[in-house]
Amino acid sequence: MRVLVVEDDRRLAELLVRGLAAEGFVVEVERDGRGGLWRARERSYDVIVLDIMLPGLNGYRVCAELRAAGVWTPILMLTAKDGEWDEAEGLDTGADDYLTKPFSYLVLVARLRALVRRGAPARPAVLTTGDLELDPATRTCRRRGEVVSLTAKQFAVLEFLMRRAGQVVTKAEVLHGVWDEVREPDPNLVEVYISALRRKIGPDAITTVRGVGYQVSAKGGDR
Repeated sequence: MRVLVVEDDRRLAELLVRGLAAEGFVVEVERDGRGGLWRARERSYDVIVLDIMLPGLNGYRVCAELRAAGVWTPILMLTAKDGEWDEAEGLDTGADDYLTKPFSYLVLVARLRALVRRGAPARPAVLTTGDLELDPATRTCRRRGEVVSLTAKQFAVLEFLMRRAGQVVTKAEVLHGVWDEVREPDPNLVEVYISALRRKIGPDAITTVRGVGYQVSAKGGDR
């Protein structure tokens, strides 16, 4: 069983490595949010232990961006934030379980084993909103049944928006979700790619909410 621990507290991370290894887990550690996001995207794990208060990107953002990228590895959030609103936010961003510090190590291991047994939930292979379809597995896009040719980055922007169909997504969210490897991305990049997507899939598929961001209609722009 492979587990990724994303925890910036070096002492706690070392304790988790030793303890989980003794329980039969193969453990890898990242100590900041961006490193954890990259590793969880690039490698396969049975479960992820994710702290909330992380440098770079906080645990909420890491979790949300993993889910937006189609990574459904079970996530247990481990944190000192013990308010009910904190727990609700963690679960709403896509976490599968939530454990506060200080915690019972016995309970932690039991919950991790339960998450591993449950496995990653099945998710729709093809994203569909109205007459707009996006298949992340084959990297193909169709509008009204016709294939639309997209560049890799155009596809990534559209996928990011379609995974939030019906929601208003800000420029900052698109930048961090699609260009997370860039330290200081130019916000104008989003406008450039949105314009390109509208030319290819139709201006009605993506609407601008003035002063807020962009939205893929729950109907896919179908009129």
